[in-house]
Amino acid sequence: MLKTGILNPAVLSLLSRVRHTNTLVIADRGFPFWPMIETVDISLVDDIPTVLDVLHAIRPNFTIGHVSMAEEFLKNNAQEAQTRFRSALEGIHIDFEPHILFKKRVPSAIGLIRTGDTIQYANMILESA
Repeated sequence: MLKTGILNPAVLSLLSRVRHTNTLVIADRGFPFWPMIETVDISLVDDIPTVLDVLHAIRPNFTIGHVSMAEEFLKNNAQEAQTRFRSALEGIHIDFEPHILFKKRVPSAIGLIRTGDTIQYANMILESA
């Protein structure tokens, strides 16, 4: 039985299949469903868990080389939320692109983890290093 780290077997399985330069999406509660990629929905209620909760859980064992987010995240969220995300991604390059382009890259991801996050455009594509 696992004692520490990620306990969710579906999340562990998904993470174990990500290789060098593969991508993984962590999304908020309103993100569209993509039938062509595996989705692990761990949303419970509003903001449980959040995108940053998932990011903090996977970072110790997931080498992130690059992150993409929607530029609408910057336009629709207060500086406090932006600071929390930048802090959580410290040391990792973040590209901001139009949300419509962001969504076009989602189907090439290994999978998607859907959270209960209510922060607008809190979605991110993590590229493994």
